[in-house]
Amino acid sequence: MTTAFLPELPLLMVEDQVRAALLEDLGRAGDITSNATIGPERKATAQMNSREAGVISGLPLAQAAFRLVDPEIKFEALVNDGARVEPGAQIARISGPARGLLSAERVALNYLMHLSGIATHTARFADAIAHTKAKVTCTRKTIPGLRGVEKYAVRCGGGSSHRYGLDDAILIKDNHIVVAGGIAEALKAAKAFAGHLVKIEIEVDTLEQFEVVLKEGADVCLLDNMEPGLLRQAVAMNKSMHGGRITLEASGNVNLDTIKAIAETGVDYISTSKITMAAPTLDIGLDMAIG
Repeated sequence: MTTAFLPELPLLMVEDQVRAALLEDLGRAGDITSNATIGPERKATAQMNSREAGVISGLPLAQAAFRLVDPEIKFEALVNDGARVEPGAQIARISGPARGLLSAERVALNYLMHLSGIATHTARFADAIAHTKAKVTCTRKTIPGLRGVEKYAVRCGGGSSHRYGLDDAILIKDNHIVVAGGIAEALKAAKAFAGHLVKIEIEVDTLEQFEVVLKEGADVCLLDNMEPGLLRQAVAMNKSMHGGRITLEASGNVNLDTIKAIAETGVDYISTSKITMAAPTLDIGLDMAIG
């Protein structure tokens, strides 16, 4: 079996984002509480612990937060992103100037809790369909400014990433079809426009529309809001007319109660905004001691 490696999140990719979050928190005068109560030479150690079971994601951003506040702070990750942890699990050890530790704490935890929450929620969906060939995939429904790291968190949880933006794949949706004058017209125009490395996906919501796609050809077809019986028919039609060459993606009414039945129809991907937009945070704490 081929290993699906996680993408890297090097400091260069996240530094500006983390810096902006720190500047938002530090405001106009810096951390006046820490500056007022703790001497500049005081050292401290801290430990990040998970307070509930989940999947960890966002360690590079947490590390960047401490490093940007004070380069003397040492951050040691005790698990890797993508690791499944139980309540009480130790996630990271941090040590260095106490003021910096306290000033970076909230930003580091915000990223780690948010992204670990997405990874954990994604894992619930992925586990529910692990017995099938289908993969759960996220959409462009992400918090503005956080798309790259939220999609990274989905990968940490065992999910797959859909397109990152409007520029990396052609996705012809219902409104495009209306304006273009129909499915066949939209597909012909897309094929004439796209380079040989750009994939074309088109959305349909009836088997009659899907039949047109099978005749015209596309890389991917999004089967929108079809109940499992119709999805099975679409899978059979694809095998009969194209030998299954068109990748099939199901979308609409996807949740933890419905995803298993959708996956068992034989579709390749199941897209949902639930894994990014409805994921609760993972409870992670930071406990400090004098170094």
